[in-house]
Amino acid sequence: MMTESGKKWPVSIPPAGGMVTMLRGLRLRCPRCGQGAIFRGWFAMNARCPACGRLFDRAPGYLLGSIYFNYGVTALLVVIVYFSLYFSETLNGKQLLVLLTGFSIVFPLWFFRHARGLWIAFDERWDPWPNEEEARRGETGLGAGASDAPAGR
Repeated sequence: MMTESGKKWPVSIPPAGGMVTMLRGLRLRCPRCGQGAIFRGWFAMNARCPACGRLFDRAPGYLLGSIYFNYGVTALLVVIVYFSLYFSETLNGKQLLVLLTGFSIVFPLWFFRHARGLWIAFDERWDPWPNEEEARRGETGLGAGASDAPAGR
């Protein structure tokens, strides 16, 4: 299978460390190679990495895991800000409630792309694409009617 520029995707890319993989995802880059963009627009995702061919959406419902990252980061920030402002007594309870409610609505909308990137990176780190599937794709490419999903999933 070929990239958009007509070059053949590499058969194998050595795995990066856990922190590097997660930072690549946070930067909205392919967690495997660090080169290709995960998103092609604000909401639209690339199906594959333009540089290495890594499939970003492995199966229906796969990206739902990113909700955990989005919720976790939002909740952590709300708790930190709440206790910081509550004990500093700079805002009263009603002001604090309005501020954090607004934050809890706006922040996840902005952060969802990064949460998806983190989810894809987390998955790449702990459940990478099987090497034999990479080799099969790299040597023969995907034929007509072949599935992008790895075998056994």
